[in-house]
Amino acid sequence: MSTGTRIEWTEATWNPATGCDRVSAGCDNCYALTLARRLKAMGSPKYQADGNPATSGPGFAVTVHPDALDEPLRWRRPRRVFVNSMGDLFHPRVPDEFIAKVFAVMARTPQHTYQVLTKRHDRLRALLSRAAFRETAAPGTAWPLPNVWVGVSVEDQHWAEIRVPALLATPAAVRFVSCEPLLGPVDLTRIPYQGDRDYVLDALDGRYGEREPRTLFSAGLAGLGQIDWVIAGGESGPGARPMHPAWARSLRDQCTNTRRPVPFFFKQWGGWAPSGYVGIGNTQPNHVLIGDPVDDLGHREKLVRVGKKAAGRELDGRTWDEYPNR
Repeated sequence: MSTGTRIEWTEATWNPATGCDRVSAGCDNCYALTLARRLKAMGSPKYQADGNPATSGPGFAVTVHPDALDEPLRWRRPRRVFVNSMGDLFHPRVPDEFIAKVFAVMARTPQHTYQVLTKRHDRLRALLSRAAFRETAAPGTAWPLPNVWVGVSVEDQHWAEIRVPALLATPAAVRFVSCEPLLGPVDLTRIPYQGDRDYVLDALDGRYGEREPRTLFSAGLAGLGQIDWVIAGGESGPGARPMHPAWARSLRDQCTNTRRPVPFFFKQWGGWAPSGYVGIGNTQPNHVLIGDPVDDLGHREKLVRVGKKAAGRELDGRTWDEYPNR
């Protein structure tokens, strides 16, 4: 049966594989790792294998679950489905053949919209670009699958510049970026092309170039796509790191100010909420000052730790629940 979820940007989760290993700072307080430990203690059969203590944890070893492959075939109502919310489908220990079976199920259930999110950008691009994989997963079916949205997780500019170019080169009906937990500023309009900082990609606008921006097509880069959806959110749970409001605002503004507005989804503030501006020395317990001073008096933005529910989801007085129109 369908698995409900509290994840704001989806309607259901489907976990044909579970488990993962840490690859970057965005993994440090992984909610799935914490939940897997709890599920193992509860005796859940999917979460009995332990991962490497240095990079994973109890109940979080990468494990495939063939018996879960047919779950979407039994769902009558169309829904938006987050694939592998409890792991990374493109982890190197998930066999190519099994990933192809997951895509085969998605091809057989076009009534559902699938959201596939990964930090393994290179394997994502390699597999979905491979003709043999396409023929195994969806022979005789339009490719890329029109009901599959493909995304990468990006926590700061460093990882945006690594993961986003790979996503742009991945065949997909919809490409999205999840900037959660957002640990630093991210500019999706200035992504170095193949590491060359003399030229940049505007991943939202389909533009290329530094001195004289050109379309990707005119620059001979017609094989690259664009970002169709951006999710942003702060970190929640124990050890949550505060998200500067300016980082979230910047992503919103990038999406709304581009020639082709890109849907923006603000998922949450996380454990910390903005609480006005104060001067240095005016902090209290569970308060932090973040960012540069905003005036000559040294006032900086204050964040207070109130928890995810109290922090809420409003950004500058409104919620942002936009989706691609696909």
